Amino acid sequence: MFFFLSKLLPLLVYPLGLSLLLLGLAIYWLKRYPRRARIAIASAMAILWLSSTPLLRNALILNLEQQNIPGDLPTADVIVVLGGSTRSPVPPRSFAEVTEAGDRIIHAAQLYKQGKAPKILVTGGRIELAGAETSEASDMSQLLQFMGIPPEDILLEPEAYNTRENALYSQAILKEEGLEKILLVTSAMHMPRSLKIFRKLGMDVTPAAADFLIGQSERPQTSRARLISLLPESENLLFVSRAIKEYIGLFVYRLRGWA
Repeated sequence: MFFFLSKLLPLLVYPLGLSLLLLGLAIYWLKRYPRRARIAIASAMAILWLSSTPLLRNALILNLEQQNIPGDLPTADVIVVLGGSTRSPVPPRSFAEVTEAGDRIIHAAQLYKQGKAPKILVTGGRIELAGAETSEASDMSQLLQFMGIPPEDILLEPEAYNTRENALYSQAILKEEGLEKILLVTSAMHMPRSLKIFRKLGMDVTPAAADFLIGQSERPQTSRARLISLLPESENLLFVSRAIKEYIGLFVYRLRGWA
């Protein structure tokens, strides 16, 4: 039930879902409460506009991504890669494909080849939707092997459905394997929440963030660039929603004592 609600309820506070909710209320109020309806419509428009601007996107994402800037990483016992970066190999796909967060897998392979750790643990299950038959862990393992990582150096955790389960189930495998020092690989925006959860469980974790959405040169530096940052782009709705998901996750996990 928690898993279901954790996926459903945030939709009502993401910009698109909240705007649709306000517009629905506006339709309901239109005849009896026209002033309320106008406020709801104006609020929905304001939310959609602001959430589709680079201005809000940068503000929300940078606050998360700048918390764990990669430096000279130490060696460790294992590289742990969190799921959320692949599409299942269902027709017409003939193999597992990466999403934008696929940088996680590439980064993990780079760290392994740099000698940062002798093992890689990939963690992530998959909800059985649209005929998907493989876990995210299995998909990541397939891609890592394609990049030249020996299968005997890849550990799989295929059951986790959320970040806390990633940490819990990985911890059990690592204890069994006698692996303690971890390089944690996930998207930079997802790293603050992930790091808190792993450390709350007492694990020795060093962040190795990937998939940075906002680069130094992409921040508006001139007055003209700042003006352009007020113009809406539909792509920013997705990025803002993803950032809001992280803030909600941090709040809920702290509330439950998980982070």
